[in-house]
Amino acid sequence: MTSAGLDHQAYDCAEDFLNEAPQTSVGCIVADMTLPGLSGLDLKLALNAAHSPLPLIFLTAHDTTESRAAAQAAGADGYFRKPVDTQALLDAVRWSLNEQNAQEHA
Repeated sequence: MTSAGLDHQAYDCAEDFLNEAPQTSVGCIVADMTLPGLSGLDLKLALNAAHSPLPLIFLTAHDTTESRAAAQAAGADGYFRKPVDTQALLDAVRWSLNEQNAQEHA
């Protein structure tokens, strides 16, 4: 993210993100499906329950039909298998940010 010129903040786990992240409606979350504690999917469900508009893009090393379906059902904005194509991930993040800007100015 740094080399692409995107501001970013990293968190050790989903719980830290939920407790420490600034309340904002602009940004894009990139999270692994498998995290210690709350999973990436649990994080997305918590954000949905809080009516957070932040898009979430999932990464996973354990791609299954079930995990893809769960990510899609939760409203994921992207889903990438590891190893991740860096350019494709950056394109997805930028697309999400551009969509937010377009909606904000509509």
